[in-house]
Formats: sequence, C-alpha cells, structure tokens
Amino acid sequence: MNTRTTPRFPLTRLLARCAVAATVALATAGAMAQAWPNKPIRIVVPYGAGSSPDVIARIMADKLSPRLGQPVIIENRAGAGGNNGTGAVAKSAGDGYNFVISTNGPLVYNTVLYKKLPYDPFTELRPVVLAGGQANVCAVRSDSGITTLMELVDAMKKNPGKFNFSSTGVGSLSQLGVELLKVKTDTFAVHIPYASSPLSILAILQGDVQFACVPAVAVIPQVKAGKMRALAVSTAKRSQLMPDIPTMKEAGLPEIENLAWMAVMAPASTPTDIVRRMNQEINAVLAMPEVKEKLHAQYMEPIGGSEQDLQKFMQQELRVMTPIIKRTGISVE
Repeated sequence: MNTRTTPRFPLTRLLARCAVAATVALATAGAMAQAWPNKPIRIVVPYGAGSSPDVIARIMADKLSPRLGQPVIIENRAGAGGNNGTGAVAKSAGDGYNFVISTNGPLVYNTVLYKKLPYDPFTELRPVVLAGGQANVCAVRSDSGITTLMELVDAMKKNPGKFNFSSTGVGSLSQLGVELLKVKTDTFAVHIPYASSPLSILAILQGDVQFACVPAVAVIPQVKAGKMRALAVSTAKRSQLMPDIPTMKEAGLPEIENLAWMAVMAPASTPTDIVRRMNQEINAVLAMPEVKEKLHAQYMEPIGGSEQDLQKFMQQELRVMTPIIKRTGISVE
C-alpha cells in the first residue's frame, strides 16, 4: 500500500536538504567575501627585488593596505624565469590571501616554450587585473662603440659567436624580443638568463654580455649616468616617458614590436566576490595621481581594467606570440 509513496518522501527530504545546504553555502560565501580581508594579504613577485614587477607591486601595496585595512605583504620568489613564484601561487589556497603579479612569460609564453610547465596559468590561475606595462629598451655599454641598433646588428654579423645578451629569464619578453631580432636580421648571440632586470643590466656593465633588451626601469638610470647607451624601444610608438629613444621601426627593424606587461592573478578557486573587490581596489589605486607619478618615474604606464579584459588580453597574446615563438625554434625542457 505504501510502496508507491514511501520513495517520494526521502527524495523530497533530500532535495529540501540540498536547497538548504546551497542557501547556507551561498550565505557563507557572501559572509566570507564581506569579512575579507581579516588577515595580511600576500602578493608574490616571481622575480628579484628591484625588478619591474617588484617595483609596481610595492607601489600598489603601499596604497592597497589602508584601503583593505590589512597589510599587503610583498614576497619575492624568483627562479625559473618567473615560473617558481607564479606556479607556487597557482598551487596555493584560493582563500583570497594569495596573489601573484607576474609577466608575459610565466602567464602566456611559457605555455608554448616549455614542454612540461608545472602549472597551467589559464586553468589554475584566474585574472584579477592588468596592472601596467612598459617598453623594453635595447641597450649596450656606452664604451662599446655602438651608437645605433643597426650598428649592433652589423657588429653581430661581422663577429659571429662573440656576442652574448642577457635577459630577465628563459621565456621572458626580454629573451623573445632578441630571439625575434636574431631571426629577422639573420644574426647570432648567446642567451644568458638572469633572475631580474637589474642583474641583467649588471651583466652588461661588468662585460659578461654585450647587450640586452630589458625593461626601461633598469636601463634608463644607467643611460642617464653615462654608463649605457639606449638604442631603441620595443613598442610601436615612441614612449612619452622616453621621447628621445627611437622605436625599432624607426631604427630599421619594422616587424619587431612588443610590450612588457604585469598582471595580478589569483588561484583559480579564489571566490569571485574577492577577485572583484581586489580588481576594484587596484583600479582605484592605479587611478591615483601620486601612483601614476611614481609609475611614470619608473618608466611604467598603469593600465587597469576588468578581469575579463585581462583574460581576453592573455588569449590575444597567446594567439599572437605562439607562431613567433615557434618560428624562433626555442624550446625548454
């Protein structure tokens, strides 16, 4: 008599319990987002102190801390061309207290360069905001006798095997830009990677390498001090912050254009409400006149935008750079 009706009651109770559980979960998630943050926030910089991501991270952290009501701690975790620190955050808890400010290589290019990357930036990390960008500057030591980019190209052609160049790591834009230059000009130079742009520049000053195309923040102070000579910027147009330095097109290489960019990312499981709040706060900080002034002093331009803007930007970078990387023949085990 009850065989038809009894199964319905357990199912009804189960559905009711699921509904209650879902409501509680949503309420809990909302409460967590509202309570966030209630302890210090960590932003990992996967490069050394003084590198471009380190500089912009510290400028932002100084303004983020009072807005969020908690300390924003910068942790330098250099190594493997930025993969170590970026990968560590990709594998960390998505509790809203772990972020990374990484760059072109670890977030896009290395997915093509590395045969086995220990993390996937497109699935294990989620975009927060595109923080800023800057031109790479190709430079040599001032006593090198080289005064233009084409003179550098000619010198490499006349002296095969005698030129080394430094970069901020394997797979970084500072490597790929030069690799593309080598392909376009049929020249050869040995790549020597370093953990940061200051170390890359130091290698030039010490004579360990002959040139580099690295972020302006590391190059221009040495140019102003008379120790280095800037040959070209990597962007399509001259930088308003460095109006006297020609673009690569103006210097004779029209097909080489690129931007060194820095983006804030979070573990993929980070709650959406927290990501949106962090995005809003960083955008507000980047819009501050004093922050813009500090970034411009470091030859950086604030960018900002939504999480979706960054996601689309990364996908576009992947589409554009994949054939370029494959054309160079670079591959990392």
